[in-house]
Amino acid sequence: MTTPATTAATTPVVPTDIRLVVLDMAGTTVADGGLVERAFDTAARDLGVEPGTPDHAEKLDYVRATMGESKISVFRHLFGDEDRAQRANAAFEKAYGELVDGGLIAPLPGAREAVEELTADGRTVVLTTGFARVTQDAILDALGWRELVPLTLCPADAGGRGRPYPDMVLEAFLRTKAADGVHQVAVVGDTSYDVLSGVRAGAGLVAGVRTGAHGDDAFREAGAGHVLDSVAGLPALLRGAAG
Repeated sequence: MTTPATTAATTPVVPTDIRLVVLDMAGTTVADGGLVERAFDTAARDLGVEPGTPDHAEKLDYVRATMGESKISVFRHLFGDEDRAQRANAAFEKAYGELVDGGLIAPLPGAREAVEELTADGRTVVLTTGFARVTQDAILDALGWRELVPLTLCPADAGGRGRPYPDMVLEAFLRTKAADGVHQVAVVGDTSYDVLSGVRAGAGLVAGVRTGAHGDDAFREAGAGHVLDSVAGLPALLRGAAG
């Protein structure tokens, strides 16, 4: 049985005047093939946590559960003191960047085209991530996406707080000046943290996509008004509302 592209308890209302679209990267527009877990293994070893141990398994479960959250926040939870968290984060970002440089990353099917369609429709698109700037730039370079959107944001660009805080969404709103109010903002991502950040920012449209870490139940619990099979369906959803 096929799954509908959009689901909700009742038929969701699509705002007719979305001007700013804030999209997550890994899992939403970018396929990284499990690189987060591979980079975590490197970071964990750097702090003496060996694969195969109960400690490693417990920490890896937390990493999986918190996909979409700012990575430094994840490491602060896992390793306690700030020094160890910063060491783990630096090792993680270095390892992830090396994997990206090795060609182990690709755009999700239809993602670039969706961004181009949204732009052609007169909407401003911003790409956000929970990674550090150096890692985000490595991903953009690997995909040739430097010129794809006018603005990309990482937690440090918004004062240091990543998802599930609303800061990156609000930073995109303030910097681009593309929308008159947050009701004209759409936030889309593959995790409940993406959804929470959009809901907390007061975005007019908040949607989860089924191409990444979390599923429909998590999206609905976080407050998503829409669930899409992929970001490729977003331009048509917004056009349908405007039509």
